[in-house]
Amino acid sequence: QVQLVESGGGLVQPGGSPRLSCAASGSIFSIRAMGWYRQAPGKERELVATITNIGGTNYANYAVSVKGRFTISRENANNTAYLQMNILKPEDTAVYYCYADLRQFWYSQYQTYWGRGTQVTVSS
Repeated sequence: QVQLVESGGGLVQPGGSPRLSCAASGSIFSIRAMGWYRQAPGKERELVATITNIGGTNYANYAVSVKGRFTISRENANNTAYLQMNILKPEDTAVYYCYADLRQFWYSQYQTYWGRGTQVTVSS
């Protein structure tokens, strides 16, 4: 089994800088990519940031709405990803979901796994 556990959400004041963590555990052979989506009330889930490992180098991509404010990073050895969020705005309020594209065994195909989500509320 594979589990993704997010942490670091909560109530944050506008302009705040929380950091989300996502730890993947279980039977994991390799992780190709990790990232975050978010879903605000009444809106569709949207991609926030991804980090992909290619040949040992991590490459990050961001949604336009968070580029320059959010930074995604990853500790490959620990199967953990982080989302540093800066200059938070009320429109960043959402449930943030972590995902990982991984394979459990050397012979497995890549599959996407999801965390349960962590609420981030930006309000004064």
